Amino acid sequence: MDWETVLANAARLALVVIGLLAVIVAIDHAQMILAPIFLAVVIGLMFGPLSDTIERFGIPTWISALGVVAAFLSLIAMTATAFAVPLSDWMDKLPDIWEKLQSQLTSWQGVIASFGGMQEELRSALGQTTGMKVEVDDTSAVESVAYFAPALMAQIVLFLASMYFFIATRKQFREAVLAFCPTSALRATTRRIFEDVEVRVSRYLLSITAVNIILGLAVSLALWALGVPSPMLWGLLAGVLNYVIYIGPAVMALLLTGVGLATSDTTFGILAPPLVYLFLNLMEAQFLTPAVLGRTMTLNPFVVLLAIALWIWLWGPVGGFIAVPCLLILDTVLTNLLPLSEVTEASQSEASPIGLAVPPASGAPAQAPSAPSGSA
Repeated sequence: MDWETVLANAARLALVVIGLLAVIVAIDHAQMILAPIFLAVVIGLMFGPLSDTIERFGIPTWISALGVVAAFLSLIAMTATAFAVPLSDWMDKLPDIWEKLQSQLTSWQGVIASFGGMQEELRSALGQTTGMKVEVDDTSAVESVAYFAPALMAQIVLFLASMYFFIATRKQFREAVLAFCPTSALRATTRRIFEDVEVRVSRYLLSITAVNIILGLAVSLALWALGVPSPMLWGLLAGVLNYVIYIGPAVMALLLTGVGLATSDTTFGILAPPLVYLFLNLMEAQFLTPAVLGRTMTLNPFVVLLAIALWIWLWGPVGGFIAVPCLLILDTVLTNLLPLSEVTEASQSEASPIGLAVPPASGAPAQAPSAPSGSA
């Protein structure tokens, strides 16, 4: 065994690991600046084709970009309004809901007490006599709002500005990058990467949006049939949370369990809302989403789970939203740049370098992936 070669390879691997850790730490610390910019780029990729369609009518680029941003703001305003009206009704019902929750939780007091006794026995067995200390932060809500409001407003302004300038100048940025490519082959590869990234991210987000709208309507109708209060609110929330794969449905199921616990006195009434939602979500995940996305991309569940966990750990809800688009971007870049031999291509006939199926070049379904193209 050549120990010098082993040590040299280990040193290279250590440098790669250190570099990755440094990048993760930098991304974490630069969240206030990078999070709105990344979010703006992802949403800009989603609405890029719409801007191109507007420009075909002879409208200047800056006007089309401004129109797309205005349309996005209108969509957000309508969604916020749809949330605000039923939420205000639920805020008025909070005292009654709290009383019902207390009465429902009374039956759990024995279980909670038994857990408390087990905790004390375990603490005694370990020789620990001190209890857990709880410190209460006496910072008022007004002080918290006054502290976070300027930072939040700055992030919103940065997001809107980044989205506008990305949509308005993305073609110029692409041409500027291509100008630095020294060879025609590299220019062709780089151009294909830009085109494939926009096509795949836009197609994914638009398709998922359509799926989430259908899921939200189905959840609203099902909860309305069950007599759950504010079914439109929960349907809208189910559609929004479904953008975060795995995590969103789990949160929604917990929320509907709380709704059932707060609004019903029977076991059926408590469990029916989350069970109906989980059934509809299962039908969406197993049939609707594969039917919509099956021809363009197939995501490796484990890779997606790791990406979502990493980005939520770094940036919270924003990270959960951009996790899959970032994974698509990484997959597209690797697929176009990594030199694949015939053996490698044969061994990866159903997956790309990170487990995502590449869209076929002709736009038709295919078993073996081909290199992405702008028409995919």
